[in-house]
Amino acid sequence: MLSIKGLTHVYPNGTRALDGVDLEIGKGMFGLLGPNGAGKSTLMRTIATLQTPTGGEIRFGDIDVIAEPEKLRRTLGYLPQDFGVYPRVSALDLLDHMAVLKGVAHKAERKDTVETLLQQVNLWDVRKKAVAGYSGGMRQRFGIAQALIGRPGLIIVDEPTAGLDPEERNRFLNLLAEIGENVVVILSTHIVDDVADLCPRMAVLAGGRILREGAPAELIKGLSGRVWKKVIDRAELDEERARNQVISTRLAGGRTVIHVLADTAPGAGFEPVQGGLEDVYFSTLAASRRAA
Repeated sequence: MLSIKGLTHVYPNGTRALDGVDLEIGKGMFGLLGPNGAGKSTLMRTIATLQTPTGGEIRFGDIDVIAEPEKLRRTLGYLPQDFGVYPRVSALDLLDHMAVLKGVAHKAERKDTVETLLQQVNLWDVRKKAVAGYSGGMRQRFGIAQALIGRPGLIIVDEPTAGLDPEERNRFLNLLAEIGENVVVILSTHIVDDVADLCPRMAVLAGGRILREGAPAELIKGLSGRVWKKVIDRAELDEERARNQVISTRLAGGRTVIHVLADTAPGAGFEPVQGGLEDVYFSTLAASRRAA
């Protein structure tokens, strides 16, 4: 169990990136949704012991993460948004090198670990190719392989599918789902579908605060009968925003489709729709902006 209580972080320029974050995260996939600049990467870096928070507490099992960062690092796998690679080193040699750095000293054990991981992430056939020449999806799968060295109990993946094509994204998400059955996996992303597809529990973070938390199905159920759709001309959008609580807009066939949150039909031309996780996310952010 990962327990986070009252976590705050204020940068030297006064920016409050985290503002009293409280979370309890058990085994399995946990989705952390939030827009760019919400504080997700700051939270992930803080949990991964890459920076010390201004205040608060983080515990993983019996480990005090802030006081004993080295203990957590022994059981941590971390895939940041971007990770560098040696330009001319093969996946096989680079993973072997990383295994050494993670303390897998015995050569036979290391060989078995590296080969098993390359097969698990479906990179065995290109193991002798330089990682710098991999596609974006292949590099992300290599990133997961290095994060799995040492059989970690906590795995953090930060914006892992950004920039991947649909096929690579599906392959990567399937791999994460397989890994996440027996360990704590935190998936930090701004892509709603990643969380909807994978995570039995989630939270929405914005402005450094947890705005909503729970099971996606339960959060969606909370919007039942309250989401309405209407197709309008672009010129009508400001008027609808002034009149109704518009939570999202998108273009379709040259016109604008709006979703509105309301307990009853908000007016002529609206039809009820089954809310989804995207509606949960956008309605949460909209409520936060109004409160600000």
